[in-house]
Amino acid sequence: MTETPSPKIDVKTKRFIGQIQGETPGPVLIFFGGIHGNEQAGVTALENVLKELGKGDFSYHGSLYAIKGNLPALSKGKRYLDKDLNRIWTKTEIERIQNSDYEHLLNEEKELLEIFILVQGILETEKGPFYFIDYHTTSSKTLPFITINDALINRRFSKLFPVPIILGIEEYLEGPLLSYINERGYVSLGFESGQHTEDASIKNSIAFTWLAMVYSGFLNKSNINNFKGYYGQLQNSAGNDSNFYEIVHRHALDDNSEFKMMAGFHSFEEVVEGTPIAIENEEFIEAEKDTIIFMPLYQEQGGEGFFLIRKLPFWVLALSAFLRRIRFGTLLHYLPGLSWANKEKESLMVNTRVATFFTRPFFHLLGYRNRIIDKTHFIMNNRELTAKNGMYRNTWWYRITTRKSI
Repeated sequence: MTETPSPKIDVKTKRFIGQIQGETPGPVLIFFGGIHGNEQAGVTALENVLKELGKGDFSYHGSLYAIKGNLPALSKGKRYLDKDLNRIWTKTEIERIQNSDYEHLLNEEKELLEIFILVQGILETEKGPFYFIDYHTTSSKTLPFITINDALINRRFSKLFPVPIILGIEEYLEGPLLSYINERGYVSLGFESGQHTEDASIKNSIAFTWLAMVYSGFLNKSNINNFKGYYGQLQNSAGNDSNFYEIVHRHALDDNSEFKMMAGFHSFEEVVEGTPIAIENEEFIEAEKDTIIFMPLYQEQGGEGFFLIRKLPFWVLALSAFLRRIRFGTLLHYLPGLSWANKEKESLMVNTRVATFFTRPFFHLLGYRNRIIDKTHFIMNNRELTAKNGMYRNTWWYRITTRKSI
C-alpha cells in the first residue's frame, strides 16, 4: 500500500504543495518553492512531481514536504513586497519577529514566522536525516547550478547531481533561509534551475526533484521509468559542467544605486580584463582581471548587481576535506590574533592587526567563512563544527563520497 500526496493541505494558507508520509522509516525531504515571489518554476515543478507521484505505484521511505514560500509575493509575481524573505533568516531577526506583535509585522516577517513554525514542527516530529532544498531562478540566462554553505555533507550530497556547485555564498549574503538551516547542521541545497520564465527552468527543477528523492533514499531508483532522462536533462542543461566554483566578489547595491548591467551577460560566462560589465551612477564598472561572471542582475529588485566566481581545482577540495576530517581548524585559537568568538566554539574572532599572516583562502580550506565586524576584527563561522555528520554517516552517498575525498 502506498500513500498519495496532499493528505495534509492547509486549505487556509495553501502553504503546502503536498506532503507524503511513507510506510517505512527514511529520510525527510523539505522542498521550498517561491521564497522569491517572481520565481514560480520551483512551485510549478513541485506541483508536477506531486501530481505524478499521486498517479503512480511508489514505495516511499521517510517523509516529504513541499512548501510554498512567499505567498503574498507569489500572488503578485514580485520578488518581495516589503523586504527580501531570503535575507532575514538571522537569529537576531527571528527572535525580534517572534517577540513582535503579529499584526504589526511586515508581509515577509509574517511569512518567515509561519515557515519557521512549520520547519520547527517538522524537526520536532521527524527523526531525519533531513534534506532541505530551496528552488530559485535567476534574471539572467544561466546553466542550472547548486549553491551551498561550505560543509562537507553539503559538498558530498551536491556532487551527485550533474551541475556546477557554488561554494561560499554565505560569506556574501546575510540571512538566506538555507544558511540558517545549515547553521543547525542539516544538509541544505539551493537549486537555481535557469532563467525566471524559461520552460527549461521548470524541467530542470522537475528533474532535480526526482534525482533528490532517489539520492536521499526516499524513492527507489528502479521505481522511476525515466531516471536516466532526468539525469540527462540536468547534464545537458549544464553543458556537462559539474565543477566546483567559489564566489570571490559580490557587487552590492544600496537604495541609492542607479545600476544597470550591460546587456547579454549570463552566469558562468568568462570575461576578459577591461570588459565593461555594468553602469552604476553613470560610471562604467570594468572587469579588473580575467574572471567569470555569476548571477548578473536583470530585474528591478535585488541587492546584488553581480558576483564573480573562480573554478576550484580538485586538489584544493581534497586538501580541504583532509584538513577538516582531522579537525585541524579546532587548533587555530592557539595562534596569535585568533580566539573563539562564542561559548559553543563555532566561530573564530580574528584580529587583523595581529593575524596579518592569515589569508582568506587559508580559512576557506578549513571551512571558515568570514563576516566583518569592524576595521580590525572579523568573525569566521565554520559550518563543519555544527554539521550533524552522524545523522548522515550511514547513507550510501556519505560513505562513497568520503572515499573520494571531496
